[in-house]
Amino acid sequence: MTGLPFSLSNPPEHQAALPAAADCVVIGGGIIGITAALFLARKGQRVVVLEKGRVGAEQSGRNWGWIRTQGRDLAEIPVSLEARQLWRALDQQCGGRLGVATIGVSYLAGGQKDMDRYAAWLEGAQGHDGLDSRLVDRAALADVLAGLQGDWVGALHTPSDMVGEPWVAVPEIARLAASEGVAIRENCAVRCLDMVRGRVAGVVTEAGRIAAPRVVLAGGAWSALFLRNHGAWLPQLSVRSTVMATDPCPDAFTGAAIDGRVAMRRRADGGYSLARATMSEFFVGPDAFRAFRAFLPVLRQGGFPVSFRGLAPKGHPDGWRTKRRWRPDEETPFERMRILDPAPEAGRVRTAHAAFKDRCPAAGAPGIKAAWAGMIDTTPDVVPVVDHCADLPGLVVATGMCGHGFGIGPGFGRIVSDLVTGDDPGHDMARFRWGRFTDGSPIRLGPDL
Repeated sequence: MTGLPFSLSNPPEHQAALPAAADCVVIGGGIIGITAALFLARKGQRVVVLEKGRVGAEQSGRNWGWIRTQGRDLAEIPVSLEARQLWRALDQQCGGRLGVATIGVSYLAGGQKDMDRYAAWLEGAQGHDGLDSRLVDRAALADVLAGLQGDWVGALHTPSDMVGEPWVAVPEIARLAASEGVAIRENCAVRCLDMVRGRVAGVVTEAGRIAAPRVVLAGGAWSALFLRNHGAWLPQLSVRSTVMATDPCPDAFTGAAIDGRVAMRRRADGGYSLARATMSEFFVGPDAFRAFRAFLPVLRQGGFPVSFRGLAPKGHPDGWRTKRRWRPDEETPFERMRILDPAPEAGRVRTAHAAFKDRCPAAGAPGIKAAWAGMIDTTPDVVPVVDHCADLPGLVVATGMCGHGFGIGPGFGRIVSDLVTGDDPGHDMARFRWGRFTDGSPIRLGPDL
């Protein structure tokens, strides 16, 4: 069952003519690709966005909808604070249609060990203007969690954190970008980069070549496969995350919260989006063996807990029969799977639904309206890669968002636009550098929250 509006049976909304040349081509119509293109257009750049399927149809439209600073890697905090401001501005520019609301995010503590982890993060996060995260003890929980029931000992709570409606917001921002001059073409896969004398000179698409001195790769779960065809190695794997939506029900809890059993948030349509709180699912493919050494630290420390689900499905980026090499005149894996649409895991739907009914009885036990899943692009330190690609001069890579990309997307989109034009991105980008997995640096994991 699914409730997402993305389907190849629906005609493409964006069918801009392909120009012979552009200042920049963006590969991928998710939140980061679309916002990067928008900010580039506002710099006066001629920009083309090429999406193999539909805008926002993969993880950018399938996530929980949280726009949070709480629990971020410390290097991400300034970017996420900027992203919150950008979300407010974009919502205003889109006529309030993005579903953006400030409702607060709470991480609920099942015991003192959780509170200690939250306290350690909060200590490291101090000093950022606009960050209002705080610890809440058991006595004060009722004020933060009105409508919820549980035996929590406390929480980490950020009142200023926000939510949006993913499958509504990304297409709306794309319409804004198109209205400001961005050429967007759906159902048009980029097969490869056009390299001339060792530098990017454009892209080759299934519909022809576009000359461009700069290209942005924001391909989510597909990014590592695209890079591999060019001999550039990025240790990125994908995990499946299942989400469900309830039927409309009483407004029992207006915030967003997660404990050891379930993550929940109130949606604009009157229901709740729910997900099982722990253990994403991993399907084993060839890249799991190639990247094993890089991912070993995170596996040992449990920084991104996963359960193994057998072999990677046919056609997935790391499927066993997915092509790793192809020529510009050949059909690619991107054309064979226009929308990566993994099936939701029924057991996780049931357990999340049961946990929600237990945690939020005032909602009246609403039924399950829809369920879906998405593939989350993940790096060995659970931190994104946003940088110039040293192996392919002229290419900027923004990928490996590790499930955080929707909320922080406009912030990284704005940064990507500055990387393309050579302007100061305004943030310390060392943590997100391209070469950190190959330059001998120790892998330093993001926060274990």
